[in-house]
Amino acid sequence: MELTAKEVHDHGGVFCPNPKAGMKIWNTHPRVFIEIAHAGEGKCPYCGTVYRLKAGEVLKGH
Repeated sequence: MELTAKEVHDHGGVFCPNPKAGMKIWNTHPRVFIEIAHAGEGKCPYCGTVYRLKAGEVLKGH
C-alpha cells in the first residue's frame, strides 16, 4: 500500500490492520505499528501487507 507523507504518523509509521489497505476484514489480527521512516517501507508480520512511502513524498523530521 502506497502512502503519502500526511498518512504517516509523527513517529514515522502506520498501524496495521489499516482500513485504507483494502482489507475486507481489516481487524483480523492484533494492531501493530509498522515503521517506514528509515527504509521507506515496512511489512506487517501478521498479514504481509507492505506499506511504502509514495515516490517523491518526504517525511518531516525523518
